[in-house]
This record gives sequence, structure tokens and C-alpha cells, in this order.
Amino acid sequence: MSALYRVRQFAQAAAAIVRPRPGDEELARRHLSPAALALFRTMPRYDRRHALAVARSLARDGVDNPHLMAAALLHDAGKTCGVGGRVRLLHRVLIVVGHAWAPRALEWAGRDPAPGERVPRWRQPFVTQQRHAALGAELALAAGCSAETASLIRRHEDDGRDEDPLLAALQAADSAN
Repeated sequence: MSALYRVRQFAQAAAAIVRPRPGDEELARRHLSPAALALFRTMPRYDRRHALAVARSLARDGVDNPHLMAAALLHDAGKTCGVGGRVRLLHRVLIVVGHAWAPRALEWAGRDPAPGERVPRWRQPFVTQQRHAALGAELALAAGCSAETASLIRRHEDDGRDEDPLLAALQAADSAN
């Protein structure tokens, strides 16, 4: 993803904190089970806002696949948990800067810990960011989502070589929002 895309996402996240939209969760209620909706609600407002924008983009494109809509709403749920907690707004700023100026350092900070390795507190959000797709898929399954929904969430950060049209739609909507 480009630095401009990440800066735009950050600006949208900051705006979501300042001005939540009334009725934001109606779309989520239509596409998520009560357990999945509870997971959605654990996400910070800026992640929920982004997820709703992704789902709305898909709906505008005529998507009615329930697995894809649930994946759109939960694709970043893994950022709320992981090795030491959620990826907060400050970490997102550092991630945007890291992608632009120090991608190798960012990759190093987010690397998976070796078995038994204690991850220093400062690295924990970067590890969570790197693993959020897999973590989100696990959370979605635990919340009763389908294996297809979990698979889309797990693969939503993949490089695009997959020819799955549902995954391509999710990635395009995610990139546009």
C-alpha cells in the first residue's frame, strides 16, 4: 500500500474520533450475528468506521455475499488484540512513517517472536499489526463466523496473486477506503 493511502486512512481514522456518524452500526447489525457484532463493537471507533466504509463500498457495487460483507466488517478486528494489545492511533502514525522512511526497521519491529521470546512492550503493537489478519480470522471463527469469512479476513493483506473474486473485491474496497 502506498504512503498516500496510509496517510488518507489515518486522516479518516482521526475524523472518526472527532465526529461519529449517527446510525453507523445499522449495516453491521444486518450482516453480523450477535457474537460477531459484539466482536465488531470491541474495535475502536476509527476501525469500525473504516470497516463500515469498506462494507458500504461493496454494497454500492452490488455485493450481497454474506461471507464477504461479514469479512468487510471484521477484517481489521485483529488489530484489537494480539501480543500485548491493540494497534492505537499513535502506532498507526509510526507505521505510516515506517512504511515511507524505514520499511526494514518496521518489518523488524513487527516480526513474530521466537518460541519463548518475550516481546518488548514497545514492539507489541507492531507485531499485532503484522499478524492482524490471522488474529482477526481466529477471532471471527470464535465469534461464529463462517470458515469462508475467516479465510477472507486471513488473506485480506495478501499480495493479490490469489484469483478469488471475493478476496479481490474486499482488497479493492479496503484500498479505496
